[in-house]
Amino acid sequence: MTPARTPGNGVLLLRALRTAGLPVVLALTVLLVVDAVVPAAVALGVGTIVDRLDTTNIDELTSAVALPLAAYGATLFVGYVAEVFLKPLEFVAAARIDGRHRAEIMRLTTGHPSIAPLETPSVQALIREAGAEPDHGVTPPSQGALTQLRWLTRLIGAAAAAAVLARYSWWLAPTLLIPAAAGLYIRSRQYFAAIRALGAALQEELHADVWRSAATSAAEGKDVRVFGFADWMVERMQSHIHKGNAPFWGHVIRVARQSWLQFGLALIGLLPVYVAVTYDAAHGRTPIDVQTAVLVAAWSLFQALGTGEEVYRMVSAGRVLRAREELRDHMALPEPQKPTPVDLPPAANVYANPPHVRFENVSFTYPGTDRRILDRLDLEIHPGELLAVVGLNGAGKSTLIKLLAGLYEPDSGRITADDTEVRTLGWEAWRTHVSVVFQDFVRYELPAADNVALGQASEPADLAAVQAAATEAGFDDVLERLPDGWDTPLARSRTGGVDLSGGQWQQVVLARALYSVRKGARLLVLDEPTAHLDVRTEFDVFHRLAQHRGNTSVVLISHRLSTVRQADRIVLLDGGRITETGTHDELIALGGAYADLFAIQSERFQQDLDDSADGLPTEGSLL
Repeated sequence: MTPARTPGNGVLLLRALRTAGLPVVLALTVLLVVDAVVPAAVALGVGTIVDRLDTTNIDELTSAVALPLAAYGATLFVGYVAEVFLKPLEFVAAARIDGRHRAEIMRLTTGHPSIAPLETPSVQALIREAGAEPDHGVTPPSQGALTQLRWLTRLIGAAAAAAVLARYSWWLAPTLLIPAAAGLYIRSRQYFAAIRALGAALQEELHADVWRSAATSAAEGKDVRVFGFADWMVERMQSHIHKGNAPFWGHVIRVARQSWLQFGLALIGLLPVYVAVTYDAAHGRTPIDVQTAVLVAAWSLFQALGTGEEVYRMVSAGRVLRAREELRDHMALPEPQKPTPVDLPPAANVYANPPHVRFENVSFTYPGTDRRILDRLDLEIHPGELLAVVGLNGAGKSTLIKLLAGLYEPDSGRITADDTEVRTLGWEAWRTHVSVVFQDFVRYELPAADNVALGQASEPADLAAVQAAATEAGFDDVLERLPDGWDTPLARSRTGGVDLSGGQWQQVVLARALYSVRKGARLLVLDEPTAHLDVRTEFDVFHRLAQHRGNTSVVLISHRLSTVRQADRIVLLDGGRITETGTHDELIALGGAYADLFAIQSERFQQDLDDSADGLPTEGSLL
């Protein structure tokens, strides 16, 4: 799919402003227009008052200046009121604009069915740039959009100031506007260059972010302190920051050296106007009120085209929005690969029973690499069976699971459920029937109940099902020791929170998957689900998992071959293909690679028993 042409910065900022809501935008516009014309009105008011003071005799002075003074005071009051109401309205608009922007970033990054785009450096750089972190010199969309609105309305004030100047002579406005426009053009080019320099620093900033995160994380903090590489880590972070930002800092220095140019343009515009009108006033050819009005209006007109800070805000925020649009293009599913959903009943009723799943001639290579992980693989998952997938590290077991969950799509071949290609069902509908425990599971800093209920977060939490899933996962004993039970946050950094061991966290994640099964999932996939558990707990958990066969298909990946002996069927994955399949006894009788692996593990287990019998220290013997 050819990416859509990204609109210009001005259009993007106007679209962002629209998300603040029409009533807020209209109110802001009215107040900004009032605020913009106040300088011209003040110029007229001051000129009128000065004229009355100059031309009225002392006896009539009070009555002569009373009305102009009242009008002048009213103008100042209206300007003050406009400023007072502008601040809260701008706050509301900014919250809505930036909130909508952040929500859109989250929708884009989570909306793609595959995780492949998130693994590319270009997408990670766009996510960071679109995130608009203010401490990295980037302007949030709200500041750019509101600055542009203020600038546009100020053009009305510029027109009013130009009208005041026209009372003296027609040539005043262009004399001021030409150097002002030239200054605006120069500043814009400087800030566009600055934004490009900041963009070029993104890759190095991403590297620096790794160390920033490590410096504040308790998990990485253990290694930092034990191995004593804190200084090395800070130096590495600083190295990335200096390398990435050197072009930007060099640009800032060049702009500082050229600052005299802006001062020169201001002199070119303002000096002839001030000299001409003052000279005429001194020789009686220009009334004093006109002179005063011109002096005030000239400066407001010159300022109307924007300050350097305003230009930077608009340019920087526009780049943030452009990054979001580029991210949208990267996260969009290419047209030829977009699935056409088949005519199905509601997702919750698609599979009342476990489906018959097939991998048919499936090949897959990770993006950016040449090594084929799966090579024309054929595999069946029979309805209601307990299937074990074994193989050496790097054989492709975890990749197979990611393809089954639709996190990647095969390069060739297809995956079907009851003879219907899974991708045509729609990945969101398919995943409501798949429950997966990944080897690199996530530990959410949430209360225990929420950690389990995430297994079906689209529905209100079912506390009875949460409790039942925890019992099946063997989490009951741990739960009894939590200070606030199910309401205990599973993070020591949270108030009243606790941290769990690796095995206890694995039980939480198992409970999450089993909760999903209780809420309708018909395919339970477990990647090393008991790696952190002791032998007794592992046996109990596996026994409970095996009880789900029949109502649910269970796919189990494990390096512990003693664990998979009870499986209905075992397949050996090697070289990207299934090379052996059968029950444990059948594969042992076959005498192939599975039998060799099982013999090696059995020999090691027997050696551990012998060491224990010989009096060598074992776990607990030194206590």
